[in-house]
Amino acid sequence: MASFSFGAGNVRKVLRIPAYLAGRLATLVIPRDRSAWVFGCAVGVADGALALWQAAPRRRAVWLVSSQRQAEDAQRRGIPTVRRDSLAGFWRTARAGVVVVTHGLGDVNRYGVGGAFLVQLWHGIPLKRIGLDSPVTTDPGRLRAVPGIRRLLALAYRRAQSQIDLLPAASHLARGRLESAFGLDDARVPVLGEPRVDVLSPTDPRRARIEARQRLDAALPGLDGSRIVLYAPTWRDGEPDPATPSPADWLSILGVLEAHDAVLLVRSHPLGGGDYTPPAPTPRVRALGSDLVPDVTPLLAALDVLVTDYSSLAYDAGLVPVPTLYLAPDVESYARTRGFYGTYGDVAGGDLARSWPALCAQLGDVLGNESSAERRRSRAAELSGRVHAWRDGRNARRVHDAIVAAVPEAAGERT
Repeated sequence: MASFSFGAGNVRKVLRIPAYLAGRLATLVIPRDRSAWVFGCAVGVADGALALWQAAPRRRAVWLVSSQRQAEDAQRRGIPTVRRDSLAGFWRTARAGVVVVTHGLGDVNRYGVGGAFLVQLWHGIPLKRIGLDSPVTTDPGRLRAVPGIRRLLALAYRRAQSQIDLLPAASHLARGRLESAFGLDDARVPVLGEPRVDVLSPTDPRRARIEARQRLDAALPGLDGSRIVLYAPTWRDGEPDPATPSPADWLSILGVLEAHDAVLLVRSHPLGGGDYTPPAPTPRVRALGSDLVPDVTPLLAALDVLVTDYSSLAYDAGLVPVPTLYLAPDVESYARTRGFYGTYGDVAGGDLARSWPALCAQLGDVLGNESSAERRRSRAAELSGRVHAWRDGRNARRVHDAIVAAVPEAAGERT
């Protein structure tokens, strides 16, 4: 899997400066249709953008796609598309009154955003520091010898994020983090809840688990009723996952999986790197990459255990709730180089594992002891309760209503 780093990405941004300037000049003269919407998402037709689309589908809306697979996925859902990087993609972005993204301006045609009502749904409650709060955001990469380049990149980043008109927060705790990371004021970061997690607040949790398991079985045939453990390491800014299992680690992992009839699904970050291939092929370990499932959130209800390090999935799993274990061999160095909002202990507690054998001991306890599993579920629910102010499944509706309140013409005609 190819890895991405901020350094490489920032070099490309500097090279695109003339295109950004040309796009901004164009959007100053191209009239916007305030009733038109465009949607985009870096990982595909998924995440909070899809939840918002489904909450209030409109005739005057289009999804910008960057691959044939995304186009086919949208077609199956009955969503009209335009190629993001085409001339038509620029035109639709430059004409739209409302632009919805989940990761960054590149989710749509980045050169046509200026002047639109920009909705940034983001893709998780920050645990690790992001944006303006993280030095890696302004990593100049191969340009580090250029005088003042970090300051220039910081100014450019702040200028780009200042275009955001609405960034809904899950809670007041999350709101403060987002305001700091994106350099936004209170008015633009209201506590409306995150549309992407509406699926985790169903009216019938038991039925939701059955349906989530059915979707998982469809994505990965052959699970055969085994219990499901998801390993979801976060992105290391272009570096490999330090918890990539060794041959000895795989012996520990496979031992606990066999003992409890469980399957480990590995959800490596789509921009990350790491080899998660066991020494010998086994049905007990399966990859659940973004090529199979762009957004794993709707599948959380199918899990029996979540294993992660610094992923925001830890905050969302408690909405189910899912017993959550933490594997973080590099917690001190990560805290020093990337940093956390609050302390890692606030999230992981005092028993985080620093190695796979230690993690496997905890995993065996959770899979083999219902009281241990319930204790972990309660801890996950308590964590989620601190960061999710809304749990009624209506986050997308609230966000939609806030957009229409700000841009009345955007109410338009629904499908």
